[in-house]
Amino acid sequence: MRRGLTGRYEVTSVGGEEVRAFVPAPLPPDPPLDLAPLQVQFERALLALGRLDALSTLLPDTGLFLYSYVRKEAVLSSQIEGTQSSLSDLLLFEIEEAPGVPLDEVVEVSNYVAALEHGLARLRGGFPLSTRLLREIHEKLLARGRGSEKAPGEFRRSQNWIGGTRPGDARFVPPPVPAVLDCMSDLERFLHDAKSAMPVLVRAALAHVQFETIHPFLDGNGRVGRLLITFLLCHDGVIREPLLYLSLYFKQHREEYYELLDRVRREGVWEEWLAFFLAGVTQTADGAVATAQRLVELFRIDGERIQGEGKKAGSALRVHQTLKERPIASLPEVARRTGLSYPAASSGMRVLERLGIAREMTGRRRDRLYGYEAYLAILSEGTELP
Repeated sequence: MRRGLTGRYEVTSVGGEEVRAFVPAPLPPDPPLDLAPLQVQFERALLALGRLDALSTLLPDTGLFLYSYVRKEAVLSSQIEGTQSSLSDLLLFEIEEAPGVPLDEVVEVSNYVAALEHGLARLRGGFPLSTRLLREIHEKLLARGRGSEKAPGEFRRSQNWIGGTRPGDARFVPPPVPAVLDCMSDLERFLHDAKSAMPVLVRAALAHVQFETIHPFLDGNGRVGRLLITFLLCHDGVIREPLLYLSLYFKQHREEYYELLDRVRREGVWEEWLAFFLAGVTQTADGAVATAQRLVELFRIDGERIQGEGKKAGSALRVHQTLKERPIASLPEVARRTGLSYPAASSGMRVLERLGIAREMTGRRRDRLYGYEAYLAILSEGTELP
């Protein structure tokens, strides 16, 4: 359905130029959404989410999967914003014994992990999904490194824009500063509307577009907007663990994603956006389930190969468990985590190297690091840099 413009333009002056800033109308859309043509896609998305949520009970250790999956999402979401950092860079950055990792961009990705974990901890503690929580998440996101000078945790006090070199030639100009607080208050009311019978997947889809349209922060809006989807699904109990992230889908369909955001604003084609969003939820959830199944099978096969080593298997299995928890590790960390002596940890790691399970990554004689090669390859799919 084409509703026409989903807001209004306000003419404002920025840097001596007249600028048309877009102020979105409050949600929900008017006229109401026509969800009937989307029923099949909606049911597919819900089934895929159900399979994904079941992972938290089927996996031997959900924490193993979550640790790495959250970090993959951090890398992907940051790459959309232009950060040139890989999953291996982030995992190396988190190891104290691995100095020399390029800092600025990896810090940005590490901040994303901290922001996600902070938001989830607050929600599990009973804190409402609110503008205050979004500001807290933003503060964590921009706590260190690039963007830390752009008012972390504060709504913007100057005009921003998307595309172009200035507001006057931008592709899109979000609401002027005086309208930001009211727009965010309207969004918060929509998120908390107890009378609404709107399915949470639909609310998440609409809220994401609205947040991106408001663009309330000077920096980090895209990353917070993508986190908002996951937070809303966890908050409403659709998924128990933060296992759904659409960053890879948005990255793979970047042009269509941005075009749909613009068309929703100009033409009100909310149903077209919902079809795109639901397809993304289905594809992403199915992909996460398939990845988890591949990892479980990898761990099983490698475990059986290690057990075939006879007397050497004991320490090697404990080293293998550590690499399942942290797919890049130093020998001192392996010794700490396993409780093995350094010689025993070294012996176990040599077994894994000989079997082709682990690989030394530095080529150095000292401060060596070992990676679980097949595990890292599976996790890194979609995060490869050009």
